[in-house]
Formats: sequence, structure tokens, C-alpha cells
Amino acid sequence: MQRDGSLMAHNGVVSATEPSRAFDCPRCGSPCEGDFYGPCEQCRGVLRATITAEAKEVESGGYEPKMNVTPNAVATKD
Repeated sequence: MQRDGSLMAHNGVVSATEPSRAFDCPRCGSPCEGDFYGPCEQCRGVLRATITAEAKEVESGGYEPKMNVTPNAVATKD
């Protein structure tokens, strides 16, 4: 941290004192500004509203060894 309390860029991390960057939205192509490259606010809202999924329980079967698996020779020794 600097003496005035602002953050500096360190190892490629965006600091709090750097200005926003202007770029075109990769989804709709409209000009927008932001700290990071990505969809504009309107596109983010549309994506959040349309791309949703509910968690569901998935059952997995028990382990069944393949037919070509043979037991260890030491384990089967008489």
C-alpha cells in the first residue's frame, strides 16, 4: 500500500487507482467500460436470467471390477 492509502498494481493485479478500460462488449459489440474484459452489464443480466440450472442428486453405482482383472498372485497363494 502506498502512503496515501491507494493500492498499487503488483504482479499484474489491477489496482484500485487504475482507471476503467474502454472496450467493445464481446457478446453484443456495444462500447462499454470496465476494470476487466467481459460482457457489458445488460448482457450479464440477460445471461444470469437465461442460463440457470438447478442442482440435482446424482446416484452412482457401486464399483464392479472388469472381467479381465485378476487377483494378486500373493493374495491367492495357499
